[in-house]
Amino acid sequence: MSWIRLLRVAAGPATGGLLLAVLAGAGAAGAAVGLMAVSAWLISRAALHPPVLHLMVAIVAVRAFGLGRGVLRYAERLAGHDAALRVLGRLRARVFARLAELAPAGLAGYRRADLAERLAADVDAVLDMLTRVLLPYAVAVLVGTGSVLLVGAYSPLTGLTLAAGLVLIGAAVPVLQARAARRADGRRAPLRAGLATGTADLLHGLPDLLAYDAARARLAGLADTGARLRGAEQRSAAMAGVSAAVTALVTGVCLLVGLAAGAVAVRSGELSGELLAVVVLTPLAVFETAAGLPVAAQHFAAARASLRRLADVLATPAPVVAPVAPVAVPDGPHTLRLERVGAAWTPGRTVLHDIDLELAPGARVALVGPSGCGKSTVAALMVRFLDPTAGRVTLDGVDLRRIAPERIRQIVGYLPEDAYLFDTTIAANLRIGAPDATDDRLRSVLAQARLLDWVDTLPDGLETLVGEHGRALSGGQRRRLVLARALLADFRVLILDEPTEHLDDETAAALLDDLLAAAAGRSVLVITHRTDIASRVDEVIELAAPSSLARS
Repeated sequence: MSWIRLLRVAAGPATGGLLLAVLAGAGAAGAAVGLMAVSAWLISRAALHPPVLHLMVAIVAVRAFGLGRGVLRYAERLAGHDAALRVLGRLRARVFARLAELAPAGLAGYRRADLAERLAADVDAVLDMLTRVLLPYAVAVLVGTGSVLLVGAYSPLTGLTLAAGLVLIGAAVPVLQARAARRADGRRAPLRAGLATGTADLLHGLPDLLAYDAARARLAGLADTGARLRGAEQRSAAMAGVSAAVTALVTGVCLLVGLAAGAVAVRSGELSGELLAVVVLTPLAVFETAAGLPVAAQHFAAARASLRRLADVLATPAPVVAPVAPVAVPDGPHTLRLERVGAAWTPGRTVLHDIDLELAPGARVALVGPSGCGKSTVAALMVRFLDPTAGRVTLDGVDLRRIAPERIRQIVGYLPEDAYLFDTTIAANLRIGAPDATDDRLRSVLAQARLLDWVDTLPDGLETLVGEHGRALSGGQRRRLVLARALLADFRVLILDEPTEHLDDETAAALLDDLLAAAAGRSVLVITHRTDIASRVDEVIELAAPSSLARS
């Protein structure tokens, strides 16, 4: 998808509002031009002391233009920003939905902070493109054309000069500016994303970086990125200053040409003295409208870079595709099976090869092995975050590729090692699994996860805040709370990925016993690197290498 197509598709539903904004903006700018022209004529005519009735039409026109300019400018802002903000909301929802479709396998080539930057700042660039680029240019074209015709009717030379000045400011200056500052404006979005990614990496890895005395190098890298971003912004500001100077120079030249041509026309009798002021002063109002075009061109370069980054995300192929005619899956008990499966997160880099695994109804199975052997890839296949490159994964004998992904994820619940807790209350985190759950139901699943006694000791109970990423809780409490959320969602198959990671042996054993007890009646696959789990499960499957499984 190109950035132009993305903008056209995103702005399509708001075409009416944007057109209304253009018309209102053209009316406001036209009123400003009319106010200048009529006022110039009125002052020149009044200097000759004609009867006051000869001036009444001009006086009423000045009032009408003065009032109309403010009203129409307000209407332009209202209609333009309303339409642009609606487009912004729809596009942000679309990008978020696409990220949800791609996660996690389809986003392997992106950093989290970079994706956050695209979802926030890059989507905001659509607002700049519509209100600071397209709208000003559309208004300038309409008003500039009308003004050239008006001034040219009285002084052809002045009209031609005005037209040349508008073309220079609206087209030539932005083109030269774009060539000179393309690298500056075009790299601001990637540099902002790089700065955000580097900052997030620094904060998340700060303890390890300090331990290995690597923080200085990371800070130096961030400082370098910040310096390049600052340099790009300074070059962009410098070009904006040059553009403003050129605009002022062109305005002055047009005024001088208009004054000279008008004076010659008045002396030859081709132009009345009252209209000389109109010819000379009207370009001032026109250039007031056109003065923002070079700045709009700069916004265009930056917004185009951001839109290209959004188009890149939206064009990323989905790792899984929903079936056109999905097969219905009856209520359990369910059997989940991998049959001679191969898998790869990126093309050409096989993680699993020729794997067979069965998770029968009510079974407790442990999948063990060293880090990097593909255990989490097995989990991703079972919940259909990823499709196999060979073989198939089945649910009750039906290939997962024939089942709607949302239906699979109603049956199979995946609790990753880094399962997310939001910076809100215990109750709100639980209700992600079942938004309509009552407090009694919440207390029930907390009791199953062995958390209720602890929650009852808290002053705010279920309304206790868990902190960012659940930092107010211990590691075991976070895992139990995530399990309670899964129990509330009533998954019939649970995949627990490294549920005891970073815990000592005694705490890990107690937590695992509680997790398995809470999951009674469900099929459970425990993914772990611990080897002392055999007594707690029905079967232990060791994944030693991408091509070998050992059972015990």
